[in-house]
This record gives sequence, C-alpha cells and structure tokens, in this order.
Amino acid sequence: MRRATVVVLAIGLLATACGGPSTETAVTELPLEISVGGVVRYGEAPQQFVELRTPFGDGPFPVIVFIHGGFWRNLYDLSLAHEQAADAREHGYATWNIEYRRVGDPGGGYPGTLADVAAAIDAMALVDAPLDLDRVYVVGHSAGGHLALWAGQRDDPVVTPRLVVGQAPVADLGNSLDLGRGAVEEFMGGAPDEIPEAYAAADPARRLPVRVPQLIVQGGKDDVVPPGHVQPYADASGADIIIFPDADHFDVISPDSATWDYVLAYIDDL
Repeated sequence: MRRATVVVLAIGLLATACGGPSTETAVTELPLEISVGGVVRYGEAPQQFVELRTPFGDGPFPVIVFIHGGFWRNLYDLSLAHEQAADAREHGYATWNIEYRRVGDPGGGYPGTLADVAAAIDAMALVDAPLDLDRVYVVGHSAGGHLALWAGQRDDPVVTPRLVVGQAPVADLGNSLDLGRGAVEEFMGGAPDEIPEAYAAADPARRLPVRVPQLIVQGGKDDVVPPGHVQPYADASGADIIIFPDADHFDVISPDSATWDYVLAYIDDL
C-alpha cells in the first residue's frame, strides 16, 4: 500500500484543479479525522465531505470512489450513490462517496466543483484508514460521470486512479449544451465561445488523450444523456464503451442491474 507521509500540521491547498484556478479547499489538521458515520471532511464548507465505508477485515482494501450526478445542481446529493456503494462494500471494496459544492452552493460550479473533486480524491492519502491507494477506481454518474472522466485527466494528482468509469456521463461539455435545461452553461458560467479557457480546463473532450483508462457504461434508452451525446467522445478518446439497449439513465446506477455487474466485473479483472 502506498501512502503519503503526513508531516505538515496545516496546509492551505490540498489539490490544484487541472488547468484552472487553484482550489480554495483548506485543511487545518492532519491526518484527516474520520468522524461518526465514516464522515471525512476535506474542507470547511458544509458540502466538502466524504462518506468512507470499509468491508470487514484488516485490509488494505481497494477503493471505489463514487461521484453522484444531478447536472451539477444542489438539488441532488451523494445519497444517489448509496445503494451502489453498499453493494461495492459487500464485494470487498472500501467506498469513498464524495459530496461537493454544486451550482446553488457558495463556490459551486466551475471551478469550485472541480477543485472539490480533486481535493476529495486526494484526501484519501491523508486519512488513517486501510485503503490501498494503488487500487483506486473512480465511478461517476451523469454529471458525476463528467467529473470522474475529468478526475482521470487532471494534472499532478496525489492519488491516481487505475480506472475511471462514466455511467451515462456528460463526457463532452461542448456537445451537451442542450442537456438539462442549460445545465452545462449554468455549471461553467458561460458558453464555450465566451470562456474557451475554462472549457479547455474542464471538458474531458478537450483534454485528450486520456491519461487513465476509461470505461463508459450507457443505456440505450437514456433520454437524459442520450447515447448520441456520448459515443463521439468514446470514439475520440478510445474509451471502452458498452451500451445496454434496454437500460435508461438511472438503470446504470442500480446495483440490481446488469450494467453494475459489468462494472464490478471489469474492475475485478484489472
């Protein structure tokens, strides 16, 4: 197990958002405390926390990071990933379920949301827990799928995943301006021609080639993030993609679905 040796009592910056402004996430005491319920706070904002769960046993355990969706809006939270996380734990994985600032929260949207995701993943290196940092897998759904793909392409990570999985991901921001009643422009703060540097930093489709292997799992009946919005990114990036013809947008996050079985089997084979 690889773990960073923590010798600093206070840091101002835990991670840097790739290509964009540095994170405002501040940590004052190290190692990070694991409080009641497995909550790990990686910053001072109410939304800057992670739910950590570990299987029974001594570990170190491989880790699946979950990043929930909801078009980056604060109408949705990490409870969307609870069922998947519980199932992953039953399969022997520690789970690191991320909450983050979203549109509607102070500091949410670009670049704060990206900074939070980077900081939350890197915070794994700052907890006293039996986690195997050489076997980290990031799984994100919908807008969380965008964040997962981005996390695999960011600069200078402390924790580098072995695989990122996009479940019906918003993989190409510039090709998704029609989704979610303007969700992309709301998240980014403008259109690609207005803030091209921001899109260059935040859009997985503009950060190719990929640095970490990618898997995309898509439902053929998805009318929230339709396959036609995802396939061009998969073609350009070389990501493995599998489309389940009868699945919709939320089937891909159900632990009872063939899509989740496929993801777990794919991870197990790595």
